[in-house]
Amino acid sequence: MLERLFGLKAHGTDVRTELLAGVTTFMTMAYIVVVNPTILGETGMPVAAVAAATCLAAGFGSILMGLVANYPLALAPGMGLNAYFTYTVVKGMGVPWETALGCVFLSGVAFLILTLVGVRQMIVAAIPKPLFSAVAAGVGLFIAFIGLKEAGIIVASPATTVALGDLTTPTAAVAILGLVLIAVLQAWRVKGAILIGILLAGAAGWALGLAKIAPGTSSLSDLTATAFKLDVTGAFHLKGGPNGAGWALAMLEIVFVFLFVDLFDNVGTLVAVTKKAGLQAPDGSIPRLNRILLADSAATMVGAVAGTSTVTSYIESAAGVTAGGRTGLTAVVVGLLFLVTLFFAPLVQAIPAAATAPALILVGALMVGALVDVDWADPTVAIPAFLTLITIPLTFSIANGLAFGITSYAVLRLLTGKIGKGDWLLLILAALFVVRFVYLAKG
Repeated sequence: MLERLFGLKAHGTDVRTELLAGVTTFMTMAYIVVVNPTILGETGMPVAAVAAATCLAAGFGSILMGLVANYPLALAPGMGLNAYFTYTVVKGMGVPWETALGCVFLSGVAFLILTLVGVRQMIVAAIPKPLFSAVAAGVGLFIAFIGLKEAGIIVASPATTVALGDLTTPTAAVAILGLVLIAVLQAWRVKGAILIGILLAGAAGWALGLAKIAPGTSSLSDLTATAFKLDVTGAFHLKGGPNGAGWALAMLEIVFVFLFVDLFDNVGTLVAVTKKAGLQAPDGSIPRLNRILLADSAATMVGAVAGTSTVTSYIESAAGVTAGGRTGLTAVVVGLLFLVTLFFAPLVQAIPAAATAPALILVGALMVGALVDVDWADPTVAIPAFLTLITIPLTFSIANGLAFGITSYAVLRLLTGKIGKGDWLLLILAALFVVRFVYLAKG
């Protein structure tokens, strides 16, 4: 049955490898079960309900992705978008969280419509193929940077922005131990190296008191505090403008940000993970792209109904791909683990960040290898690729990296006379990114 559903042999994998990959991906992204409720809880949403909604949305989205699109892509409420939901929409604009959930739902509907009419697929196809490699490598640097930060190996510095942390702290020591373990196991070609390293480092972290286990469990009954509480009608009556007039301005602004950021973060993740997994077609396209996008849209709408912010593909899926995941079975395993976690959400805190950080660092290192596909001798390719590569980690945004890369690529082709009739969508995207930069500057 699994062979018929996922084509394991055709993808050069087996059930054991996919299970290990699924567990590995889950271990690297399980933090969202704790972090997302903490962020959304500041809006006044019940934390227990958001934890349950997070598990449900991640479980539904990941399983749907695996069964419908057959890709090792895991989904969960997106970091960054949950912060925008809380700090900008609810606390900054004074929008009730129920109405904000209505806006999330509307963005999911907009995603679905754009997917059905082919607009999202056209946008992915319009991205220059050389930038695909730059995005993959940039995302690698991004998640490696996150891993180094979570490990305490690098810390913030007012003088130099970042600096070397105190490597004698328990967190840094456990992370370095995990880094060495995973690196050595990978060098010896041990299957499940990342998962083994996470578990061993996690045990060391637990022994040193880094894990904080909260008593109690979650249950489906917790969902009643947020499920079906979204207020779509209220979203259409939001007031915008200096005099509080013009509902369209406020509602469209919120929905647009949810839509825009999710779209390009998603595209960046798809490009990076599918390239790392060798799942792109010879021409650089992504097979069954419409199914991937439909699964993402549906997950966002279900998440809003359950009571959480926008659901999106997680770049941590690259950890599972590095562990050998190549089919949707990996995503299904992740989804099932999230559904099980629904009843044991507090126990996720037993996985210290110091244990998962090494996995992110080494996966990031492996993803940088995609840069060999960039023609560094051609300035019209090399410069946009570099801007994409460097902007993603330094701005903490895949969308920003794509924005810099696509805009600079379009400008260079335009000014060197290399633009063609088929590049009309590329120019439109570049113009939209310029508008986005102006909007962010004013915001």
